[in-house]
Amino acid sequence: MSKVKVAGFGVSLDGFAAGPEQSLENPLGVNGPELFQWYFPTRTFRLMHGKEDNGETGIDDRFARRAMEGFGAFILGRNMFGPVRGSWSNGSGPDEDWKGWWGDTPPYHAPTFILTHHARPPIEMLGGTTFHFVTDGLSSALQQARAAAGAQDIKIGGGPATVRQYIQAGHVDEIHLAVAPVVLGRGEPLFSGLDLRALGYRTVEHVPTDRATHIVLAK
Repeated sequence: MSKVKVAGFGVSLDGFAAGPEQSLENPLGVNGPELFQWYFPTRTFRLMHGKEDNGETGIDDRFARRAMEGFGAFILGRNMFGPVRGSWSNGSGPDEDWKGWWGDTPPYHAPTFILTHHARPPIEMLGGTTFHFVTDGLSSALQQARAAAGAQDIKIGGGPATVRQYIQAGHVDEIHLAVAPVVLGRGEPLFSGLDLRALGYRTVEHVPTDRATHIVLAK
């Protein structure tokens, strides 16, 4: 049976999963890239972004591959898709021409469902990714993702608020956190309002590397 997973999700020692002030210039928020210093040098990341050199292999790369392979559908919050707020055509900044941070070939290669309050037609990208915009909530997005994924798993890709809501609703079977050895001081917290023990999670894997501590929680 397919599972719903959070995978490769960076979090700081003080519990932040994104920096403050997300913008076109700072898609991960101010200081947010510090959460992914384990990920950027990996072979998986570099090949995903068309880099010809192989990048690093090893434990971090193994977790990076696991974070992207085997998924038949993805769910993202509106903020994860881009910096546009409100209507897709609001007369200021990027508008309905915005197609995500990733260029013409996003890294998902599967149907990807974007949570939003503002309707928009699907966008078919190169490489098998089609963005679908869901306006009727978490459960609807998950239902559509299950139908699209078939026997494959579904990944809740972020951002932090979206991950929190799916965990709190009891929909997430497995959570892989990459805990970075940094403190952000401020940003968007991941654990606020969550009682992971009461929700039934326990640690099933715990692997430290030089750049992160990989922790996998499951029910």
